Amino acid sequence: MNEKHPLKQLELMEAAALKGGGDERIAKQHAAGKLTARERVEVLLDAGTFVELDKFVTHRCADFGMEQQKILGDGVVTGYGTVNGRQVFVFAQDFTVFGGSLSGAYATKICKVMDLAMKVGAPVVGLNDSGGARIQEGVQSLAGYADIFTRNVLSSGVVPQISAIMGPCAGGAVYSPAMTDFIVMVENTSYMFITGPDVIKTVTHEEVSKEELGGAQTHTARSGVAHLMYPDERTTLDGIRELLSYLPQNNAENAPALEPPSKDRWDRETPELDLLIPAEPNKPYDIKKVIAGSVDDGRFFEIQPDYAMNMVVGFARIEGRPVGVVANQPAHLAGCLDINASVKGARFVRFCDCFNIPLVTFVDVPGFLPGTAQEFGGIIKHGAKLLYAFVEATVPKVTVITRKAYGGAYDVMASKHVRADINFAYPMAEIAVMGPEGAVNIVYRNEIDKAEDKEATRQAFIAEYREKFANPYAAAALGYIDEVIRPRETRAKLASALRMLRNKRQSNPPKKHGNLPL
Repeated sequence: MNEKHPLKQLELMEAAALKGGGDERIAKQHAAGKLTARERVEVLLDAGTFVELDKFVTHRCADFGMEQQKILGDGVVTGYGTVNGRQVFVFAQDFTVFGGSLSGAYATKICKVMDLAMKVGAPVVGLNDSGGARIQEGVQSLAGYADIFTRNVLSSGVVPQISAIMGPCAGGAVYSPAMTDFIVMVENTSYMFITGPDVIKTVTHEEVSKEELGGAQTHTARSGVAHLMYPDERTTLDGIRELLSYLPQNNAENAPALEPPSKDRWDRETPELDLLIPAEPNKPYDIKKVIAGSVDDGRFFEIQPDYAMNMVVGFARIEGRPVGVVANQPAHLAGCLDINASVKGARFVRFCDCFNIPLVTFVDVPGFLPGTAQEFGGIIKHGAKLLYAFVEATVPKVTVITRKAYGGAYDVMASKHVRADINFAYPMAEIAVMGPEGAVNIVYRNEIDKAEDKEATRQAFIAEYREKFANPYAAAALGYIDEVIRPRETRAKLASALRMLRNKRQSNPPKKHGNLPL
């Protein structure tokens, strides 16, 4: 075919677009243990489903000698395809082209796929690997970031947004992932920060590495900015595929239901749960064993597993249908609510409510974590976020009190009083204003002081208090607990309640939006 034939020209242009920044830069990307933008898209999407948009777009800047570098695609690959057969929109920043730096044309490409995702109601996955704004374009690149930020906000709660950090993400660029629903990072090759180590050293004289400042371990375990961390890029992209399997396409749909597992009946009993909760109220146990014993095939997809570990959140399925799980973890800080746990839980509850995912809450909470650090840090304000989230949520809400539910923390953790639909309790549950020891020291202080054997008198009062108050039957007598159940029955009771609530209809008063205590 003649070189000037239109079909031949198209073939040549397509080949040029596929080269990105060229063979040398692609080799350098691979040497760093990273895939190229196109390779990432191919791993993420179902084979053969990717449809690329704007592959022939080039940058608009003719300054600083860039007029000779009109690279097709301009540093970002955009388009759509499917994940597990369901439509997903994607953009992948290409570090081999101008370091993945964002230009006006580049931002327009991203905005186009975000707008299309909103029009058709499908998730957006952003694969971030960029050196930041393209300096040569000045305010055009800044405007491009702001255009993307605006779409992040307008898309929030309408379609799921997932950000994968596959390399650098620094400066103002971090605010786009920060406004998405989930951030996933790769160990050792990805990092996020507002200001880099060099600037920090100049301004504050602190010396810190990129990894320590903004690496995956830092953001998944310390700052809480990121939700999941994987050891390499392929497992990261596989993790995103699994995450998407629990999510609906948009806020007008229900999460995708699978066929109920044939080998895991909905009414299956789990006898080992009867023996899991220790008789001693201060002895820890792993709440994840209760979760695994209650959900389909014991499969629990945990979110933020390394951050605020006194609160456990994640996705599971019951009878093939996704649920969001929120649970106190007695094995860490005795399951107390603190600032980080409250924010972690609130964020997750609000996400599930946005996207019609029922909530299952497991409660074993002795209260809010005491201390000046918590009070000075604003536990009043931050704890209120979790309370606000549970009250505001209109999705089906089922609660199981496994052991302790004391004080204001009882109210906060999806109690009947904050509009939970069905509330269960185990027979060993203790529901009271405070624990027996603390309560007796206040209520019976005078009697204990006057007694000849103070300790024996105190223990007698503790036993009396535990019998009268620190059990689930007083709450059940008032209708605050719908049923006291055996632990082995948890799965069957949850499945039955969620099935009953499947057509729940509840709405909040008309308003522009509430004023969440931020």
